[in-house]
Amino acid sequence: MLVGFPERSYLFRARRYVLPSAASLPKREDNMARPKMLQNVLIGATAALFVGGRYMLPSHTQGPVMATVASIATGEVSAASTPATTTAKAITAAPGLAGEVKSALDAFSTIVPKLSSPQALNDAIGAYYAFKTAHPNDVKKPYLYFVDYGLPSTTTRGYVLDMSSLSIVEGPFTVAHGRGSSTSQFGVPTHFSNSSGSKATSLGLYVAQQLYAFHGHTGGSGYSSIGLKLEGVSTGFNDKAGARGVVAHGAPYVTPTRAGRSEGCPAMEPARAQRLLPKLANGGMVFLYAPNSHWLAGDPWLQAAANQG
Repeated sequence: MLVGFPERSYLFRARRYVLPSAASLPKREDNMARPKMLQNVLIGATAALFVGGRYMLPSHTQGPVMATVASIATGEVSAASTPATTTAKAITAAPGLAGEVKSALDAFSTIVPKLSSPQALNDAIGAYYAFKTAHPNDVKKPYLYFVDYGLPSTTTRGYVLDMSSLSIVEGPFTVAHGRGSSTSQFGVPTHFSNSSGSKATSLGLYVAQQLYAFHGHTGGSGYSSIGLKLEGVSTGFNDKAGARGVVAHGAPYVTPTRAGRSEGCPAMEPARAQRLLPKLANGGMVFLYAPNSHWLAGDPWLQAAANQG
């Protein structure tokens, strides 16, 4: 039993990113409508982009957001009848997202050497920017803790990436996976769960919350370390992380050469946790990847970032 807060628990791949529409981006209950002034500015900018002719997308590519933008610019739909949040997201999110993703992939693909698949880095960066575009106020720090669980626990598979300078803060380093995700102490995890009591790793995107004093047990002895609470935002795949007590923390069973199993937490070496977790706290992001077909097909932030067609 754990004392305190429990631990229950691409290389560029040829994948074409598309610009997510407002309708396709996952929503959160705390979204606020943009001010009316911003709507008017954005509408004016859109009109400038379309000036000189009537812009129409082919019918098979023109989604509802771009159709709305084109209609506003050509006068078919009045600005007053168009929600500010829709026009703002159509104009501001779309142009920046593809450029940011490509720049990050170009930079990290040359400096992140150990991956189980080029898709791992692709998905981590795509999901990060998709979430940041939809919820910019939630991403308060430019750090992404990325773990490739397609690799065995005897391999260095974790990184903390600086998404502002597009550089590696630290990594690769060893990271634990949940004991419910593998049958042997060391190896590649193959089972992932969002269920309480599973003691398995939950894949997907998380927002880093506050730090706290973590206390745990291993090998019959207690230990203390720094802990970082996590909010799972990949609905259906890790959104029960808080209730399960899935956190990031330091653990003595994680060494530079191999990682023992946790109860679902992406635990790292204690000294490394002391250095890295404060950087991530209160607004950094965590992305846990594995070549799991069920999760890859259903994670909302992968769907928002990548062209699934």
